[in-house]
Formats: sequence, C-alpha cells, structure tokens
Amino acid sequence: MAVQQNKKSTNKRGNHRAHDFLTNPATAVEPKTGEVHLRHHISPNGFYRGKKVIDVKGE
Repeated sequence: MAVQQNKKSTNKRGNHRAHDFLTNPATAVEPKTGEVHLRHHISPNGFYRGKKVIDVKGE
C-alpha cells in the first residue's frame, strides 16, 4: 500500500481547496456605449453608469 513520505502542510491543502471553485470576475455592460467592464470600475472610454466621468487621451 502506498504511504506518503511527508505530511502535506495545511497551507498546501488550503491552496488546493481554494482553487477548486474559482470563477470569472463579475462584469457589467455600460448602458450608453455597450462596453463591458469590471463592476465598480470605469469603462475603457471613461464612462461609469452612463455618465462620462473622465477624459481619455486616446479620443
């Protein structure tokens, strides 16, 4: 019968269990432009909740 040579640390065991249930980050769709961005963050063109909040240099 196979027996492990060293005890697995609680840190390693916890990391193994923590990575089982990873999900994708929550995203939101900007109502005016239709851009997808992280929730509670501005969109790439500077919109947040339908309002222009910052000017982007690329425009």
